Amino acid sequence: MRNASPQVDAYIAKAAPFARPILTKIRKLFHRACPEIEETIKWGCPGFEHHGMLGGMAAFKQHATFGLWRQDALHDPHRLFKSRSPMGARVLDVAQLPPDRVLLSYIRAAAKLNEQGPPARPKPRPRPPVKVPADLAAALRKNRKALSAFEAFPPSHKREYVEWIVEAKLPETRARRLATAIGWMGRGKSRNWKYMNP
Repeated sequence: MRNASPQVDAYIAKAAPFARPILTKIRKLFHRACPEIEETIKWGCPGFEHHGMLGGMAAFKQHATFGLWRQDALHDPHRLFKSRSPMGARVLDVAQLPPDRVLLSYIRAAAKLNEQGPPARPKPRPRPPVKVPADLAAALRKNRKALSAFEAFPPSHKREYVEWIVEAKLPETRARRLATAIGWMGRGKSRNWKYMNP
């Protein structure tokens, strides 16, 4: 096998006796389907990469499992991946594995999918404008520097202040947060200024 990893060899050797033939067969099928595949250990389990994460396998006390990273985007005529988990197929014996031709077709389809590039991310919906509560609006009107800073902040910074103030459970907590917010904004500071790089 080209690109075989000694770490994957060690993982299979340490697996329970029932799991070793399962893992060995799955590994061979990944290599047959995609000879350029790279082996790795991800999250403590063997993984297979080709233009990004392709799939993986794992052994547990009483079962082994395998999956394809983007299996939810694959045509699944044999219903191998009923679970939405990337490691959805549970196997107790090597005889339970689907026929080689089936697994090879799935792995090849997954490799082709990875070669086309990552899935397009949906554009985030724009959030509605921040609604400034009356007590914050009144306090800002009394402090020109704070008002000027608040108006210059990007929407995310405004939202951080508003949410921090309105999430207070007690009136005295809210009043204390409001006073602190006005003080910080009066110095041009965002809500999380302590955690930002100078």
